Amino acid sequence: MSNTIDPEFLNCQFQQGAALSDSASQQKESARTMPLEIRKIVTFDEETHIEGFKKAQTPWRMFAVAAVVKNPWAGRFVEDLKPEIMDYGPKLGEMMTARMIALGGSGEAIEAYGKAAVVGVDGEIEHASALIHTLRFGNFYREAVGAKSYLAFTNTRGGPNAPIAVPLMDKNDAGRRSHYLTIQFAIPDAPRADEIVVVLGAAMSGRPHHRIGDRYQDLKDLGHDVDNPASV
Repeated sequence: MSNTIDPEFLNCQFQQGAALSDSASQQKESARTMPLEIRKIVTFDEETHIEGFKKAQTPWRMFAVAAVVKNPWAGRFVEDLKPEIMDYGPKLGEMMTARMIALGGSGEAIEAYGKAAVVGVDGEIEHASALIHTLRFGNFYREAVGAKSYLAFTNTRGGPNAPIAVPLMDKNDAGRRSHYLTIQFAIPDAPRADEIVVVLGAAMSGRPHHRIGDRYQDLKDLGHDVDNPASV
């Protein structure tokens, strides 16, 4: 009996192995680049006419747009988050910014801004951070409102109806305390365990009866420098 292996058999085995390898690679790549899936978009809009038992000279309005998206990394540890960041960031940034500008009437009219993300319980805080801490997301909003200051933020984890807190600050002056604000709301059915709620927020003005000064006066009184407020 000959121990010679048929070359055609070897070639067939090689081709089958290559096909399986290609299929596995394609499946892996597909899993890495899960298409953006938005389940719902929620708008929050609050207008205060009386604050602290005193009528506001101008109604104080704050609003937010929240996108409830499928978490592409839920339930597993993924080392490289960049493919989805690169894909999702611009899509969410452009869409959500357009809605914010429509609500505000113009970018110029928005005085304070911020962002937030809440990841469901099958995700990491890193996942919430990934979708909002990228210039590919935030720069759409910055450019639209003509902002220089950074976007104040929160990134938290929770379940359906979890509190969503969006901190705001003046878009051009980080020391303007009248515009240190927080939008608070919740979405009864979000985030689900495998979702992330991504939020942009805005205010059309500062607090109606602002009277606590600003950090610049504190610095002057203390004799400290703007770039080193604690003089350390």
